[in-house]
Amino acid sequence: MVVYEAEDVRLGRHVALKFLPDEFVSNPHALERFRREARAASALNHPNICTVYDVGEEGGKSFIVMELLEGMPLKARIEQKPMLVEEVLDIGVQIADAVETAHAAGIVQRDLKPANMFLTKCGHAKILDFGLAKVGEREMEPVHSAPTIADNAGNVASNPADLTSPGTTLGTVGYMSPEQPRGEDVDTRTDLFSFGAVLYEMAAGVQAFTGATSALVFDSILNRPPAPLLRVKPSLPAELDRIVSKALEKSRDLRYQVASEMRADLKRLKRELGSSRGLSVGQERPTHMANVLEFLLHPLS
Repeated sequence: MVVYEAEDVRLGRHVALKFLPDEFVSNPHALERFRREARAASALNHPNICTVYDVGEEGGKSFIVMELLEGMPLKARIEQKPMLVEEVLDIGVQIADAVETAHAAGIVQRDLKPANMFLTKCGHAKILDFGLAKVGEREMEPVHSAPTIADNAGNVASNPADLTSPGTTLGTVGYMSPEQPRGEDVDTRTDLFSFGAVLYEMAAGVQAFTGATSALVFDSILNRPPAPLLRVKPSLPAELDRIVSKALEKSRDLRYQVASEMRADLKRLKRELGSSRGLSVGQERPTHMANVLEFLLHPLS
């Protein structure tokens, strides 16, 4: 996609204009996906979902008018430096809240991944792309076969863990739920698996499911659990490992069933970590005061 900063002269605000690339203007599948993104995102009003203001066409080119964001993609933030557990939980709670809102509106995002999430300079997380969204019970992606795996722009990509398949299997390979490569019907629990993979990567700094080819990544998703978070990064809380492991259950019946449940567990852990660290700081004060009293009672000679 091609994105430009622009000014809405009627309302006097800066916006982002997202254009479908010229090479895909005549592609009906790409055009339908582009329009689906606008319809899905515009149906949602949430602080952690990028706002869509309008959609239009100029000179045969389709565009979406979106909220202008300043910051960086979550993918870039993960690659920049290790994330603190407090940051992981804060972002996790925000995204879980946004996912819950989308699900309540009957929208399954189907492509949750760090590249589709954005962190603003103010610390707000935003879900950006609803191009593969499934709205209600109606499947909006044209069903067709494709032997290649392509990225979000339609280009064949080289990293098998960061690819999007345009055929009947929809999503990005490294973040797909097991039911996606099986070609099964998806529901909201598909997003929760993908969200678990995102949380894993934020906390560990590495992807949960990797492989030299897309086939090996699929095999990992279908048959092999990722390395436990505590083995990858022993300093992480055991409860975070439990939350992520539950989200990444192969069977969706054993997975989190709703985003609100996952959000509640993340918020609870965030509160407990804050309380325990606050207590530790508070316990230091009596020791310090005791030293002062000891000095007053037994001054240096």
